[in-house]
Amino acid sequence: MNYWEERYQKNEIGWDVGAITTPIKEYIDQITDKNISILIPGAGNGYEFDYLIKNGFTNVFVLDIAASPLNNIAKRNPNFQANLIHNDFFEINETFDLVIEQTFFCAIPPSMRAQYTTKMHQLLNKNGKIVGLLFNFPLSNEGPPFGGSIDEYLNLFSEKFRIKILDKAYNSIKPRKDKELFFIFEKK
Repeated sequence: MNYWEERYQKNEIGWDVGAITTPIKEYIDQITDKNISILIPGAGNGYEFDYLIKNGFTNVFVLDIAASPLNNIAKRNPNFQANLIHNDFFEINETFDLVIEQTFFCAIPPSMRAQYTTKMHQLLNKNGKIVGLLFNFPLSNEGPPFGGSIDEYLNLFSEKFRIKILDKAYNSIKPRKDKELFFIFEKK
């Protein structure tokens, strides 16, 4: 059993807040084109997916390496099982207009962050965007979650992405207040 599946089986999912978080919700609320292709990698229980589907988006895909959270999403959204991808993020080859980042980046080992930026660049269509939240606390080898800083994120993403926004999230949920950065990175 893989690490993440084991965490779900043991209900060791402290990052799961049981709902979509405010910064992601508010970003989704301003999207006018409901036909764009969206990927939510490492989605866990996928509350962002639920919210998108409820609001008329249909070209939305959830990716997770663990089966349990995908099964939970399937129970809540039985008509969208084809939109659930059980795979390793680094193994997929589809392309998307938008990737929603919610606690996936902070869960991968810091040694894989450069590989993540390369893969994100490959997964996005022309002018595609990665949007979401990154943690803003000192990087350590203890985790997940693994932290990071604005300077690190600028160094990692600037070569392949236009940094549209990278700023302290003003609307984080209470447990994450002052620990999150909201970002929009557009593929160069």
